[in-house]
Amino acid sequence: MVARPEDLRAMRIELRQVDSDRLITMLQVDEPCDVPHPGRWLSLGERSYLVLQRRHRYQLRQGRYELVTVALQVRAQRQPDDARWWEGRWVIGDPMCRFNALSPLLRCAVLPEGPCDRCSHRSPR
Repeated sequence: MVARPEDLRAMRIELRQVDSDRLITMLQVDEPCDVPHPGRWLSLGERSYLVLQRRHRYQLRQGRYELVTVALQVRAQRQPDDARWWEGRWVIGDPMCRFNALSPLLRCAVLPEGPCDRCSHRSPR
């Protein structure tokens, strides 16, 4: 099957504030795989956002539903210095500590503000 020029559309990405659903900005990506998943940070110039949720919007075209927009629910947040990629996801702090939440949102229950190296409860998992 040969792709027609009208099939080669860029996908629209909407960045929306998580608590109010207010539109922050719109972007275009060439490939659906370029859309960030929840739990990842997205940097746009000097601004950084944490993606919390992803919504897909479809449109009926020529009898078929096509993905046309992905709405990302984001929170303006700078990626913490101690965020690291661990086992296929972002985590904040030391993922080897048994108290670490293994989350990009929360470091741990003992010392949520961190840093992990100052925590007296730090112990291996």
